Amino acid sequence: MGSGGLSRRRFVGTLAGSAAGVTLPAATGCDDAPAPEATADTAAPEATTPGTRPSAQSESRAPSGPRPLYLGTYTSVEGGGKGIGLAAYDPDTGRVTGTGTITDVADPSYLALHPDGRTLYAVDEREDGAVTAVRLADRKVLGSRSTGGAAPCHLSVHPGGRWLLSANYGTGSVAVHPIDASGALGERTDLVTHSSPAPGPGQDGPHAHQIVTSPDGGHVLAVDLGTDTVYTYRLDQKAGTLTEVTRARTKPGAGPRHLTFHPGGRYAYLANEVDNTVAVCAYDPGSGRVTIGEEQETGTGSGTSYPAQIVVTPNGRFAYLANRGHNSLARYAVEAKGARLRLLDTVPVSGDFPRQIALSPDGTLLFAANQRSSTVSVFLLDDKSGELRLAGEPFASPVAVCALPL
Repeated sequence: MGSGGLSRRRFVGTLAGSAAGVTLPAATGCDDAPAPEATADTAAPEATTPGTRPSAQSESRAPSGPRPLYLGTYTSVEGGGKGIGLAAYDPDTGRVTGTGTITDVADPSYLALHPDGRTLYAVDEREDGAVTAVRLADRKVLGSRSTGGAAPCHLSVHPGGRWLLSANYGTGSVAVHPIDASGALGERTDLVTHSSPAPGPGQDGPHAHQIVTSPDGGHVLAVDLGTDTVYTYRLDQKAGTLTEVTRARTKPGAGPRHLTFHPGGRYAYLANEVDNTVAVCAYDPGSGRVTIGEEQETGTGSGTSYPAQIVVTPNGRFAYLANRGHNSLARYAVEAKGARLRLLDTVPVSGDFPRQIALSPDGTLLFAANQRSSTVSVFLLDDKSGELRLAGEPFASPVAVCALPL
């Protein structure tokens, strides 16, 4: 079953081959990449370009120098990258500049940062799945560990910084790895396969698509597209093992892909890839129970548009959903303290197949990784209206499937 799950995730990767030849406009070595320490807010201020800062939130903070941007790709497809792309972005204008590549990381399709900011983690989305750690101070690859499954597509670091969580799409399992003081990974401490409930309509088995810790830190939630289920676990922070405590079912055939919490911690938003919907979920910190609400539209009309990922602004007022087939970003107003989403409009993403989206830490920029066009689009975000404005020409990045701005 693993090979079938992997091939489904790669069906769009083969289409990305039409973008062959697109590369980062920089050397492939990592020596030119600025270290995160050099991009702190204490760096020398830069002049602000007139008319490029629509956000009152951004106006309230002092200008800073370029910030790091890490880019995920597939290395095993035609036109793909050579590893983790390195870039820098201007936090005022959104302009992106390529700075190099961290090589020796295979198919790094999703990236996550350690809470201390010193180590970057990547999935190796292959049949024999793995996770890799990279020390950012000198871009040194600290090694890889097997996830025990096929096609890992998502990973996150537990807030305590001691455990790495990953989701194997191909085999429908979630894994836990210990993180040592250097940021390197130890051998896997747990592997849980989603053996029930039975796969949803049209699915050949479980397909774990995401694993994330709740804002209160008390539970770990795994989203499985194949079983139409959100699983809630408790993580034993001494042993590194997961114990299931509850599960929530979506509508059969919804194909849940990605869950994002509201800053208030009591609500979350679930993007359903297969039936082209989004749902508001209530979360109970005490029990870990997730209650999935009514499905809502994605602004794309009828037909499948493969909703990919939803993000919420730091102030909790707006949410954005990437619609891959529609090549758009749906903008929602968040109401009733997070309990309600109201669709406002959709904005063209200025690229093809936005696989993943991310906000800058201050919430003033939105990055969209466009897989088929091999580009990253950057939008200026107005924190009063939530409106998005394209910051300029999209940045060329081979088979862009993940953007991680710091």
